[in-house]
Amino acid sequence: MDSRKFILQKTGIIAAGQVVCVAVMVGIFALLGHFDRSVLLGGIFGGVIALGNFFVMAVCADLAADRAEKGNTKSGQLLMRLSFLGRTAVMFILLFALIKSGLCHVLAAVLPLAFTRPILTLSEFFGKGKGK
Repeated sequence: MDSRKFILQKTGIIAAGQVVCVAVMVGIFALLGHFDRSVLLGGIFGGVIALGNFFVMAVCADLAADRAEKGNTKSGQLLMRLSFLGRTAVMFILLFALIKSGLCHVLAAVLPLAFTRPILTLSEFFGKGKGK
């Protein structure tokens, strides 16, 4: 499979999973009686930030792999390190600005960042039988 198609497929899976996980999270906030506009916006913005982080990470990993394939492993390693630092800084700045402005609930904005790994794990677990 072409690497761009693979990246877009995985990003689509993450997007669908984020929608489901954020909806469940918002539902739990509502059941606990803590639902308000800031929870909804925090979940939406947190999910979008997590999705953007995953997409940029996947693209940079693909570029680093291409560089390593061509024999330039140091350049690929540097790209991954700079990508990690840049993505972390951008996420921190965005989340800090959203939370400090009072627009988003802290927990609702940060939790979607933790949803990505379980979404990928479940997609791999349930996708094992498909296409093989």
